[in-house]
Amino acid sequence: MFTGIVEELGTVEAVEDQGDAIRLTIRAATVLEDAGLGDSISVNGCCLTVAERTGETWTADVMQETLDKTSLLGVRPGDRVNLERAVTADKRLGGHIVQGHVDGVGHVVRRTASEHWEVVEISLPADQHGGLGRYLVDKGSITVDGVSLTVVEAGPESFTVSLIPETLARTTLGSRAPGDRVNLEADILAKHVEKLLAHRSEVRD
Repeated sequence: MFTGIVEELGTVEAVEDQGDAIRLTIRAATVLEDAGLGDSISVNGCCLTVAERTGETWTADVMQETLDKTSLLGVRPGDRVNLERAVTADKRLGGHIVQGHVDGVGHVVRRTASEHWEVVEISLPADQHGGLGRYLVDKGSITVDGVSLTVVEAGPESFTVSLIPETLARTTLGSRAPGDRVNLEADILAKHVEKLLAHRSEVRD
């Protein structure tokens, strides 16, 4: 489990094509301070497992299923990525509960700069307008590329978020341009509420 508070920007060091998977090696510092084999690290919102590590890099195996459903498909050496270690019980939950299980890939539609922040509009996956959209509410939570954000306005096909200078400077969202792909994860609490209400309705029927 994660909080959506990015700890550092890592750099993709190598991508090894294995046909139906890739071996992804990332250069990092903070997330390697206490990382061991088998530990979980969020990469742009995708929960990956440490398979190898050195003093300055770590490697994960990324399966085809993950490549098909996330923006990790197409990553190249030199790309910057958002990194966060799995949360521990003694840490503050500064963002919201994030599983690292991407629900779909959206696209940056437009960026509107203000003096102290930017409003960014992000599209919902074309085949999931009714899917992910039903979990979004104004002032609710959404994870974009592993970053915990508050929804400003939830629409049927897109939503907006406001990015403060800290987020712009410390995450990949500061450089995402219109058309760029971003990983989206809806609030797990909304999913549980939906299922419980559906079950309650079935029992009544």
